[in-house]
Amino acid sequence: MNSINEKKGILAVNTRIRKRILGVAIATLGATPLFANAQAHDAHSSHTAMPASSAPAGAANMPGMAHSKMNMPGMGHDTMKMKSTAAPKPADGMPGMNHGQANTAPTAPAHDMGAMDMGGGEMDHGDMQMQGGSAPPDARDPNAYSDGYVRNAGKYALPPSEALIMSDAHNFGSVYFDRLEYVKARGEEWAAYEGEAWYGSTYNRAVIKAEGEIASGKLQESKTQLLWRHAVSTFWDTELGVRFDHGHGAPNREWLAFGVKGLAPYWFDVDATAYVGPSGRTALWLKAEYDILLTQKLYLQPSVEVNFYGKNDERRGIGSGLSDGTAGLRLKYEVTRQFVPYIGVEWSSKFGKTADYARAEGAAKQETRFVAGLSFRF
Repeated sequence: MNSINEKKGILAVNTRIRKRILGVAIATLGATPLFANAQAHDAHSSHTAMPASSAPAGAANMPGMAHSKMNMPGMGHDTMKMKSTAAPKPADGMPGMNHGQANTAPTAPAHDMGAMDMGGGEMDHGDMQMQGGSAPPDARDPNAYSDGYVRNAGKYALPPSEALIMSDAHNFGSVYFDRLEYVKARGEEWAAYEGEAWYGSTYNRAVIKAEGEIASGKLQESKTQLLWRHAVSTFWDTELGVRFDHGHGAPNREWLAFGVKGLAPYWFDVDATAYVGPSGRTALWLKAEYDILLTQKLYLQPSVEVNFYGKNDERRGIGSGLSDGTAGLRLKYEVTRQFVPYIGVEWSSKFGKTADYARAEGAAKQETRFVAGLSFRF
């Protein structure tokens, strides 16, 4: 019994000793992180650099994120170097970035990030050359193949009065007949014409526009306009001038004219002119054409033309409002840009009071015309 009691006493003593040892160990483990955190906080607050000698020998040259050798002012890329070294250099400290002794020795040659020198300029691209400046020494002479002749000099140069500089700096002229055609309708035949001639520059031109009909060798009716055309945009011109109307067996009429002419969206050729005459007479003329290409040279050209008048003119057989309209379709073949023969058909109609005047004179209110003609310019 005594031996058993002695063993129990020894076991009790040992149990108390183990409990004390276990308590000390637990306390030590709990205090260690707090102590380490206090040391790290002290290191950051003091901003003291870790001596280079405290780094382990052979450590990589990035102790504690030490970037003291990484010189990057201005990001100058002209002297960027990324050389690989055979052995690492001693670690350098970086104030404010001291993260302790977390350095490990490399097992292979490392890239020396401390040797990355990115220059001291502000975006200095070194020898990068941009366009401009003097020509290189080996550049080709622009006059090497002209046998010594230069522009506006020498025996082949034009005189100053004929030398071309820009198209809008000179005056030109042109004559264009859109219609010179033979017409047949109701068993009758006659000739019709429509065209214009102009002289001037790109922006300002003097223009004569004329259209009419000739039958039995006599001019039956005509409209002649003398206009000043001025370009107001890339595709549009304004026109200002006078118009003179002549009719066989009818009084002549004179008008002031103001209009616009140009190329509308989707390639419609448009003319619109307003007229004012004596005794309060007014008129409006509208015309539109469009080219439908069938081949590169063959195309259809539909057209529409209408006339409006502000008041009745019985002596000329014109009523107020929508007076008359013509719709045509011509098949044209472009032999050259200057010579275009065609055939076609037109439908003409008179409206309102104008139709009443036509019936009173025994003329048709509506008619279909067959045409064959030529468009040309020079």
